[in-house]
Amino acid sequence: YTTLFRSQRKLGRNGSHRRAMLANLVASLILEGSIETTVTRAKEVRRVAERLITRAKGGTLHDRRIVISRMNYKEAVIKLFDDVAPRFADRPGGYTRIIRTRFRVGDASPMAVISLVD
Repeated sequence: YTTLFRSQRKLGRNGSHRRAMLANLVASLILEGSIETTVTRAKEVRRVAERLITRAKGGTLHDRRIVISRMNYKEAVIKLFDDVAPRFADRPGGYTRIIRTRFRVGDASPMAVISLVD
């Protein structure tokens, strides 16, 4: 019963490792515009990224400090507040897109590209 309503995927990692990995993936997504990863990681990255972009749209110092506490990567935070958030100012959500691409050669994991919507 509890697995039916699990709010987060564990991704085979403990909590601190998972948070660090997702923060790094979101920072890469913001800096690069799109990244290729597994489908399950992409779905988790989407959750984190959408919340951070919505927070950055507020633009206050409090919002900036909350984003920094979640993603401690200076260049990504600057780009998020200066470039990405104004681009989505009139959009109520849905800032990312996940496109399934292939199966990975080593273990046949389904891969996907997650990118910011233009």
